[in-house]
Amino acid sequence: MACSILGARSKQYWLGAVLTLAVTISASSAPADDGDLQPSVDEILRHLRILGDDAMEGRGTGTAGGKRAAAYIEEQLTALGLEPLGADGSYRQPIPLHGSLPLPGSRLTLVDSAGDEHSLKLWDDYVLFGSGAQTFLPRPVPMEFVAYGIVAPEYDYNDYQRTEVADRIVVVLAGEPPSNDPDFFDGLRPTVYSDPEMKFRTALARGARGVILIPTPWDGNFIDWQRTLDLFQTEDVALPYGIAGSLDLLLRFERAPKLFVGAESSFAELIKRAGEGTLTSFPLKTQASFEGAFRERDFTADNLIARLPGSDPLLQHDHVVVCAHYDHLGIGRPVNGDAIYNGVVDNASGTAAVLELARVLASTPRRPRRSIIFLFVTGEEKGLLGSRYYVDHPAVPLHRTVAAINVDGLSVLGVSKRFVGIGSRFSTLGELLEETLARRGLERVDIPQLFADRKPFFHSDQLAFAQAGVPAVLVMEGFPPSRTDAPAMRRFIAWGRDRYHTPFDDLQQPLDRGAIEQHAAVLLAFVDDVADTSTEPRWLPGAPWIAARLRTMAEGR
Repeated sequence: MACSILGARSKQYWLGAVLTLAVTISASSAPADDGDLQPSVDEILRHLRILGDDAMEGRGTGTAGGKRAAAYIEEQLTALGLEPLGADGSYRQPIPLHGSLPLPGSRLTLVDSAGDEHSLKLWDDYVLFGSGAQTFLPRPVPMEFVAYGIVAPEYDYNDYQRTEVADRIVVVLAGEPPSNDPDFFDGLRPTVYSDPEMKFRTALARGARGVILIPTPWDGNFIDWQRTLDLFQTEDVALPYGIAGSLDLLLRFERAPKLFVGAESSFAELIKRAGEGTLTSFPLKTQASFEGAFRERDFTADNLIARLPGSDPLLQHDHVVVCAHYDHLGIGRPVNGDAIYNGVVDNASGTAAVLELARVLASTPRRPRRSIIFLFVTGEEKGLLGSRYYVDHPAVPLHRTVAAINVDGLSVLGVSKRFVGIGSRFSTLGELLEETLARRGLERVDIPQLFADRKPFFHSDQLAFAQAGVPAVLVMEGFPPSRTDAPAMRRFIAWGRDRYHTPFDDLQQPLDRGAIEQHAAVLLAFVDDVADTSTEPRWLPGAPWIAARLRTMAEGR
């Protein structure tokens, strides 16, 4: 599970899909299936215990543990006899990647108006969103405060309207202008403009040399510095192509006043003005330079791709992608003596589920009419790299890919009466999911507001497919509407706080077999329905990715 904001750097606390597992297994029971397809919870747990074991070393992208996980998945696909769609007749799609990890020798220097230098320390005072040669600023560069760093024409809003930032470092606040008006920055729900990546792109497009992002209490992201360090302490990994980089860093909130010494507004005054909605842009008296020290490497990591041909002579040329990321964070900062971030829920559970879906669908005599691609991607935790690479180099043309169903964790807190289709409001996949659930006596509900504010659709591999024009959805367990104090909700939040992206997302968790079996059964029925329906899934009017779909169809891509 990852955000769109530069991989694990952006991974936030919205999610709490909890898979409870260990050798201690509680006995819940799931509702009976209404069809002839049944997943085996024992098979899912078998995969899960292998992928989540310490021997996999957290399945870090491009690490020995990640390669062992890929080899295990390849063995399972081979045993199922699925058609390989990787390179040279294999299941593997190699992806060239570059890794970089900042070292304590990195130097961020502030130079005040008197010419005095003040050094800030990596990890104590700031962290880098991206590392490497693109961050190098050997001489002091002028800085400009640019409010939230947002240009949003649809809201008649432009922080850059009265300022010039070429060859400067821009200093911006996290988040976006507070609003209770749904017609102004979507009211209480954050928009894409709050994403740091959007702020970086906007500044770069205006010639800025870099961005210093300051967290804010009202935005909430990155304020807890220790939790922030957990997000930033792993290797930065990037594709060898893409948007140019720059010096983009996150400054600790308590250190922000150092930037505003001698400026027309102190940081304390600025925070007050932000609450009043009266922020303006202005130059700073302080300049900054940066010389980074990095440990870097070039390497490859693999997606794994297999196909189950459809049964209909015509519809078998259309494909449904069932996707899960098999990577996690690898070995990181020790917590209570444990440095292996096993990622059992995130996302050994999703990987195990997709393997089991492949086994069931490959072994049933009645196959769905459309073909199904089982896709296991790497690099999700680093910025959806595997899924982005796949849609740039698809095994079958994108216009022949009618839907993508992402599996980023299984529900594990207990059997649920409700499920959420994250992204279902954008396409007819929502209607199909509702029908699938209704046959099982279950209900499709909306994302609780508490989690909707985190824009969960933008946080995992379904986003890469949507941006390429493919209707996409992520299916997770739901909660009672307007019951933020419900026991299941409290457990969900507690898991996100105590286990998510820590070494404690491991095999020592309790496990609810019934919850796992129910979620897997819902996914199996939904995949079968999407692959078997006569009507091709489509974007609904107003969905942001309709144009991308039309483009792939027109280009035959």
